[in-house]
Amino acid sequence: MDPYITEWLNLIIRFAHLIVGIAWIGASFYFVWLDNHLEKPPEEKAEKGISGDLWAIHGGGFYEVAKYKLAPPKMPTTLHWFKWEAYTTWITGFLLLSLMFYVGAESYLIDPRVKDLTQWQAIGLGLGSIVIGVGSYELLVRTKLKDHGLVLAVILFAIATALSYGLTQVFSARGAYMHMGAILGTIMAGNVFFGIMPSQRALVKAVEEGATPDSKYGLNAKLRSTHNTYITLPVLFIMISNHYPITYNHSANWLVLMAIILITAAIRQYFVLRHFGKQKPMILMSSILATIVLAYAIAPKTVELSAEQKQQGVSNAQVQHIIETRCSACHSEAPTDDVFKSPQGGVIFSDIASIKQWAPRIEARVVNSKDMPFMNKTQMTEEERLTLALWLSKEKDKG
Repeated sequence: MDPYITEWLNLIIRFAHLIVGIAWIGASFYFVWLDNHLEKPPEEKAEKGISGDLWAIHGGGFYEVAKYKLAPPKMPTTLHWFKWEAYTTWITGFLLLSLMFYVGAESYLIDPRVKDLTQWQAIGLGLGSIVIGVGSYELLVRTKLKDHGLVLAVILFAIATALSYGLTQVFSARGAYMHMGAILGTIMAGNVFFGIMPSQRALVKAVEEGATPDSKYGLNAKLRSTHNTYITLPVLFIMISNHYPITYNHSANWLVLMAIILITAAIRQYFVLRHFGKQKPMILMSSILATIVLAYAIAPKTVELSAEQKQQGVSNAQVQHIIETRCSACHSEAPTDDVFKSPQGGVIFSDIASIKQWAPRIEARVVNSKDMPFMNKTQMTEEERLTLALWLSKEKDKG
């Protein structure tokens, strides 16, 4: 596919994914907040079957929201459903995954340094991992384990850890992370499609037929919705993770990802409890502390230069030659790379002054995390990275 067309498709689908994702997550967060803030209704409302109500003010108006214990005596004229936010988020997300990591498998998903795969092998492994992850969840959540939240959570976390490790053994680092995001996102959409919507249809049908709704349908939808709220923050992190190689480019990237999933789920737990008026600051403080510990643990090792190396001179001409040879294919006014046809990140190396301008980013991405050049397509050597580290060190001393 023409790179220019691919870039436009990427932009349009990503923009759409962002919009519908905000709509879904916003609605999800709102209803979790709403459910957790409902108060005991007055007696006259309780007699009508209302289990909780809430008053709010927003946009210059007052709102009164009431929730029935099971269902109203008869169906209202207009009933609003919330499903397309979830479905369109999944559809646009899968289109984006397919465009970047399947159509563009050789650029983004296959890293020969990890495993030399064909495009179809990579696609098969990617889709297979999603089927295994979502299938495992669906099988478990339909058993009696659904009534034992902690046990179910431990089992699911163990499966997720195994998948995380396995993906990093066959895909590029960012490809592995994105497929974990795809698994979690598909589980969330599946919760809507396989659990929440069928339960809601059953409740509506019972009311329309004048029958007493079975409470199991409401409980099932509530369970799936609760699962989704804890998955949301990990998915959001994975969505932006490709911008932060400090996480996915670590040698234990699968373990880093699982730590971040735990931390973000704990942060969500803090806010859920806060909705109930339960202040548990230790959960939030522990999450912050865990993030600091994680950041320290995965910090890149500083390049240690010997006294002899420090005495060696590195000329600007040497540095410029390395950058032109290894980086300018993507970072020039007219990139020659077969995929990237515009300067990535707006970074252009035209002369030594521009190289100095981007020196901090060169140190972070080329010397420390070593995720640039992209998948090392231009075969930058360790000796060249060391040369850049030496030059950067001397530039700092000058500053």
